[in-house]
Amino acid sequence: MVSVPDHVPTLIPTLGIDTRDWVYGDPAGRPIVLVHGFRGDHHGLEGIAEALAAAQPSLAIHVPDLPGFGSTPAIPGRAHDLETFGQWLVAFTENVAPDGAIILGHSFGSLVVSSALHQGARATRAILINPISAPALEGPEAFLTRLAILYYRTANALPERAARSLLGNPLIVRGMSEVMAKTHDRELRAWIHDQHRRYFSRFADSRSLLDAFRASVSHTVAEFAADYDMPTLVIAGDRDDITPLARQLDLTRLLGEPELMILPGVGHLVHYEAVADTVSRIGEFLAPALSASQESSA
Repeated sequence: MVSVPDHVPTLIPTLGIDTRDWVYGDPAGRPIVLVHGFRGDHHGLEGIAEALAAAQPSLAIHVPDLPGFGSTPAIPGRAHDLETFGQWLVAFTENVAPDGAIILGHSFGSLVVSSALHQGARATRAILINPISAPALEGPEAFLTRLAILYYRTANALPERAARSLLGNPLIVRGMSEVMAKTHDRELRAWIHDQHRRYFSRFADSRSLLDAFRASVSHTVAEFAADYDMPTLVIAGDRDDITPLARQLDLTRLLGEPELMILPGVGHLVHYEAVADTVSRIGEFLAPALSASQESSA
């Protein structure tokens, strides 16, 4: 496997900023773009990227940090709403895959992918992992969502240093991690908690973070169902606290019965708890397209 070292991302011009893009596999291969979730960065999808590169060495796997997260700066003068994130992904994919890309989104990334498709992103295939399929202010988790809104609004009212201290509070981050992790493997749980500790608070500023949070709880993939006119794979955990499985099944009907993989005993952290199964299923989903590409280039 060939990969760009973690400390040397490629800089991709997008909407006036240089997006940091980590590439795994063959940089000259067929492009697939992986879009991470809210408050994460490229590290969240690194396990999937590395395993996919090992299994499918003909792919160029791009894992950028979203604007305002990780090493990518916020976009100056722009609200970081879903429309802006979608425009950013359109610009990014046009740069790294002018002929169209396979695009994967996890959690909030599924909303970014959906917004980009609505705004004209060229995707040959789409993969949604733990897509946001239910309104955050409805259902059994509505109360927790309102608490989260209050949390982010409180942080936004504070001076930046105090806001960052509150948003990155290790007890709050650990509590979130404990709730979302479903595995009973102690070693894996410890690793998940460490990943959240190290990477969950790498954001540009509290203002852009609040914008992104509002976007994450104000939209669902269902709003953009008509834009999924390409082969699509949905991967969901049956213990997802963010979107119940029943609502994921509702989404698949709106998407025209895409391919579906349900992972038993897994929640919202498919990208941590079920990497091998996920990559194997993605390989099956991509096999027809990759075979066609190899035949056309022969």
